[in-house]
Amino acid sequence: MARTKNVEAFCSICGAVKKFEITGEYSDKENETKKWAKCKTCKQTQVIDLQEIVHSTKPVLDDLETRESKNYSPSETYLVGDVIYHKVWDDYGIVVNKLFMSDGQSSISVEFKKSGNKKLIESLKKQPESEVI
Repeated sequence: MARTKNVEAFCSICGAVKKFEITGEYSDKENETKKWAKCKTCKQTQVIDLQEIVHSTKPVLDDLETRESKNYSPSETYLVGDVIYHKVWDDYGIVVNKLFMSDGQSSISVEFKKSGNKKLIESLKKQPESEVI
């Protein structure tokens, strides 16, 4: 059985660096470094150039307690690079990615010191009481 090669590259659909599975050769002989690859998150296939892959690195989490942080709340909005403090988990983290959904809601990926990478809701809008069923 053939061994599957996985690489990290920027997914134009997800809008972030994701894991890709190499699925085939690109037909152009001049571009031997280009391969067909499928994103493991969104399952879309695209051509990636193995020489131009940008590897994401884990953020440095050593001094998060001393940096200015925001308390996490699902109703707040955050930027990539913001330091947040999650009271329930008693953990500091840094926002590494934002995802926007089709319904207008968004979520953030946060790399926490103790808990690792977690996805959290952001910009949660309360429904008016008259709309509650």
